[in-house]
Amino acid sequence: MIYLDNAATTPLTDPVFKKMTEVMALQLANPSSIHAHGRLANQKLREYRQTIADLLNTSANHIIFTSGGTESNNTAIKGYALAHQDQGKHLITTAIEHHSVLHTVEYLEKQFGFEVTYIKPVNGVIRTADVVAALRPDTILVSMMYANNETGDLLPIAEVGKMLEQHPAAFHVDAVQVAGKIALEPEKLGIDFLSLSAHKFHGPKGVGVLYQNQQHFDPLLHGGEQENKHRASTENLIGIAGMVQALQDSCDKLSDNWAHVTSLANLFLKELSGLDYYLNSSEDALPHVLNIGFPNANNSVLLTQLDLQGYSVSTGSACTAGTVDPSHVLAAKYGQESHRLKESIRISFSELNTPEEVTGLAHLLQSLLGEN
Repeated sequence: MIYLDNAATTPLTDPVFKKMTEVMALQLANPSSIHAHGRLANQKLREYRQTIADLLNTSANHIIFTSGGTESNNTAIKGYALAHQDQGKHLITTAIEHHSVLHTVEYLEKQFGFEVTYIKPVNGVIRTADVVAALRPDTILVSMMYANNETGDLLPIAEVGKMLEQHPAAFHVDAVQVAGKIALEPEKLGIDFLSLSAHKFHGPKGVGVLYQNQQHFDPLLHGGEQENKHRASTENLIGIAGMVQALQDSCDKLSDNWAHVTSLANLFLKELSGLDYYLNSSEDALPHVLNIGFPNANNSVLLTQLDLQGYSVSTGSACTAGTVDPSHVLAAKYGQESHRLKESIRISFSELNTPEEVTGLAHLLQSLLGEN
């Protein structure tokens, strides 16, 4: 089996697996306990928090451990919006966000009367000027992803962060797809909330980070006083250990990994020579994600054919009960009726993939689609 769906999740590396098993063997206690076992666990937790902070070039008191990107996004958006609704009830996001953002702002619209402006792509890209034009005196939060999970398209985070210096709205960035691929320094980018998820950079599933610059927000979970009273629940120390190892390893090799993945993407497209295709990813995109379409080739059928031949790829859009839903991202870029929604697949690489794997996939596609 060849795995090329890394935008969905990434496999654990050997160092991450080793680190997690080491922590399991320690049989650490609850970090909130005051006895010696608990103090040792708390010491480890403080060390892990400091490492994450160092990798983001920030302070440890800005780091909240969560269960992943979805919780981090929900906490930032709901928590901040509900805590500051007396200052305004207007939110700005984009039409191509992950559903953990889109469904969260929809919830705020329906349940609490917030008004949401959805910035749509123009010529395939989200423009800073459109975000600026959408700002109002009652805008309290702007939420944007750093890179799109279906296309890899990079959004103008630095530009929007700079622009928001002149506006009181908080800035939330879903950085799930870029963590471990691009150096992240939220304070330099003017970011107030930043969401990360470990399983996107070879860490375990079910653990993540919310960076917050100590803006006031309401917690989603109530109970204990963990995470400086920002998130009740005993910390997932084993998962956090794996996440820290994974992010450290990825950040240590950012440039090498980027170069390797770029070479894989270029090789794949080169090996498709002669085959009719189009790309939905823009020029300013992560090399890790190729959203590619083949005229007259149904993506559901193609995914099944590739799966039967041992290649795991996806459409990038939501799958429910075994069916593939049309991509809201491609719909926002090209319209609901575009043929691209039914023809496009997402191939996503990591530094663990090899030239032989991507060459094999390209040749298989040539075989399956060459006569179309």
